[in-house]
Amino acid sequence: EVQLVDSGGGLVQAGGSLRLSCAASGFTFDDYAIGWFRQVPGKWRERVSCINSDDGSTYYADSVKGRFTISSDSAKNTVYLQMNSLKPEDTAVYYCAAARFGLLRLWVRSEAEYWGQGTQVTVYS
Repeated sequence: EVQLVDSGGGLVQAGGSLRLSCAASGFTFDDYAIGWFRQVPGKWRERVSCINSDDGSTYYADSVKGRFTISSDSAKNTVYLQMNSLKPEDTAVYYCAAARFGLLRLWVRSEAEYWGQGTQVTVYS
């Protein structure tokens, strides 16, 4: 069964780090753009970062640029989001998503074929 599982969230003090994982099951992400989004109650889902499997290009929201790094491990069929220098405003449920041959539609329109279940990240000061 096709499945996208995101994990790695938790409770962390401001300035700390977390690494989120997005593991694909039932398909390989080589032909997909993989992105991370986040959402808090009452707000629209926000783009965080995306990676294009075709050429490895990456995109980051201005709010996380310089602090977050997205990467992939094809052998494990997993994409990671390393989050450093975390701030309380980073608190949200983080979701990974996969869009086949569609980094632009994923990044611009938040269109994806698969979504993870979400993992909670809470940053306290």
